[in-house]
Amino acid sequence: MREITVFTHRRPADTRDALQALARAAHAAGVTLRLDEEETGKHNLRGVPGVVVDAEVKEQVELCMVLGGDGTILRALQSYAGTGVPVFAINFGEIGFLATAEPQHIEDAFRRALTGDFELLRLPGMVLDLPAGRQTAINDVAIHRKVGERVAHLAYALDGEVAGSVRCDGLVVATPAGSTGYNLANGGPVMAWGVKGFVVSFIAPHSMTARALVVAPEDRLTIFNRSAEPLDVAIDGRPAGTIAAGEEIQARFVNDVGTLAQLPGSSFYRRLREKFGRLAS
Repeated sequence: MREITVFTHRRPADTRDALQALARAAHAAGVTLRLDEEETGKHNLRGVPGVVVDAEVKEQVELCMVLGGDGTILRALQSYAGTGVPVFAINFGEIGFLATAEPQHIEDAFRRALTGDFELLRLPGMVLDLPAGRQTAINDVAIHRKVGERVAHLAYALDGEVAGSVRCDGLVVATPAGSTGYNLANGGPVMAWGVKGFVVSFIAPHSMTARALVVAPEDRLTIFNRSAEPLDVAIDGRPAGTIAAGEEIQARFVNDVGTLAQLPGSSFYRRLREKFGRLAS
């Protein structure tokens, strides 16, 4: 049986018509759609031939289809991290930098997705050793002070050598895929897809000399919380716990964590021009 998993935007009204169109296209192609409990409740779905509701997210599918923005795409990439299952995304968000198609081309996108007419892009990530356990980031990890608390004091070291110590609102460690997000807003550099390594940038640093740093892929990063209070941690935009005062976390670069389906011609540089050029116009 050919099966694909479907994730949609958090606002179900935005993707209702597209989901129905996908169900029709999948039925015609002999493909079964699988939607988990969250998606089933969001769209008030019932099981019909070709659509499995309240389904567990399993690895033995040929594709994960996303109708949503970058947050939903990251959820899909996290769900299938390390499995090799491609994530094919149609943008229903604000920017959709990770999406390969726009809603105005949805019929052609469905056809290509269901026939396997796409290329594969392997995305690197970061493995993080947090106080609560090991986790993986596709985009970025953000460490920031709690609302209403004092300015944070963060330091970071590379292979045991302290490279910076800054009072700031927080710190972001981003992969190339995530460098156009929070890191870019911090004034950090954009890293083209295919570059190996990650970037460290500060959120509102209280310093004239704090600069973003691109880290080599082999270098292990250690981040120290030298603040008097615990700091919040978010991975790919979702809460992931806290770092207590005096604690540290470690991060390292890893290859081939996520797999993104790409239509021919949807290069990184075209995305950069179209997504951010459009916002600036």
